[in-house]
Amino acid sequence: MTDSVPAVVWLRQDLRLTDNTALHAACQAHRNVTLVFTATPQQWEQHAMSASQQALILCQLRALNIAAAALGITLHIQSCSTYTDAADWLAQWCRQHKTPAVYANNQYGLNEQRRDLRFAAILPDTCRFYTFDDSVLLPPGGVSTQQGGIYKVFTPFRRAFLNILMQTTVRVLPAPKAQGAPVTPADTGLTAQEHPLFPSGEDTALQRLADFCQRDAADYREQRDFPALSGTSQLSAYLATGIISVRQCLSTLRLNFPMVADEPESGGYTWLSELIWREFYIHQLALNPDLSRHRPMQRWTESIIWSPDSDALTAWQQGKTGFPIVDAAMRQLNETGWMHNRLRMITASFLVKDLLIDWRRGEHYFMSRLVDGEFAANNGGWQWAASTGHDSVPYFRIFNPVTQGKRFDPDGSFIRRWLPELAAVPVKYIHTPHEWADKNQYALNYPHPMVDHSMARIRAIEAYETARHTAIKDDGR
Repeated sequence: MTDSVPAVVWLRQDLRLTDNTALHAACQAHRNVTLVFTATPQQWEQHAMSASQQALILCQLRALNIAAAALGITLHIQSCSTYTDAADWLAQWCRQHKTPAVYANNQYGLNEQRRDLRFAAILPDTCRFYTFDDSVLLPPGGVSTQQGGIYKVFTPFRRAFLNILMQTTVRVLPAPKAQGAPVTPADTGLTAQEHPLFPSGEDTALQRLADFCQRDAADYREQRDFPALSGTSQLSAYLATGIISVRQCLSTLRLNFPMVADEPESGGYTWLSELIWREFYIHQLALNPDLSRHRPMQRWTESIIWSPDSDALTAWQQGKTGFPIVDAAMRQLNETGWMHNRLRMITASFLVKDLLIDWRRGEHYFMSRLVDGEFAANNGGWQWAASTGHDSVPYFRIFNPVTQGKRFDPDGSFIRRWLPELAAVPVKYIHTPHEWADKNQYALNYPHPMVDHSMARIRAIEAYETARHTAIKDDGR
């Protein structure tokens, strides 16, 4: 163990002391470590990071600062405009402080990879840079087809993933031991309000994880699609910011469902599948730089002619489409920074298929609002809904927003929570409120449906088929 100058642990989306691979490795090799976090507000803005996620990060840094100080570990927070600035600043810091090594956990977006390559290139020869695959259960590239390629369909990916995972020791690493007497927490100067749905703190997140696995996971398969129920884990923001790790999720799940991988009909397995979907999208992002360039996986869909209707986009963003389940979902997003997963699919399908608006505009809006925004999962979900990604919904399968509302919010409980202007509408008509209002000559302060879904469906299918034929013709030149 090295005794001299502290090594640096460069924190990113891994804002925790427990089960932090880079931190654990640094503490194994060095007697003293310093935590460094580089805030990059200009880069965050370019990546459309929401204000709510930025606030969660700042609140977690405050908590982390206090917890680390109790172990004699100092946290240094430096504001840099961009990733390039962050790489340059930290390299200079390492020169000035004669830092022996920097430890960091990998991020897989193109800008993040370029940042780390730049940092490694300008580090002094006396400083080593170690990186780790921490935010995933299995490293990107570790699950490949028999031909050595990337899986493009989820089900065989999950099968191969589980085969490897069951043969892999997944260990939750302990928090570092105290490296000396407690130190006074640094004055971070951070001011941010706690999120009402996702309060900061490792203990808070771990308790929520334990409660979910012990109490709710068994019913997850039956309840997860109904937004009026508390049927989801409510852990997504903690995973997105690294307040908890995916290994902690798997470990706690296994404590409650020891045979989870062999019980495909169970709620535990269904939640495990959601964790593997997250891995599927991260693996795709890491191995396909074009995703970071906002290109579709299905290249023929680049020929789709999207609607430029900015008023329609605004109506969708504000929850004023005239389709109650869509509008309730968008208002939930706008007010809380979170949206139920089933509703993410419904609202995305509506924007892309009913309004024929480019999926990238919806993807950007979600990232700008979501407290749990992760580029890989958000991009993957939007490409799934838009039929532009691998293993996405076929372009001719288009969600009917009224049918979806009736199926997943049958009595309108969720809709009434977010659309108080529909309070007088009977349950029978809650998904088609103007039908009731017209029959009863009631002046409803709610917009009429902005499109005829059946006509919009035909238009969308024609747009996709035209694009496919155009791409085929162009390829044949």
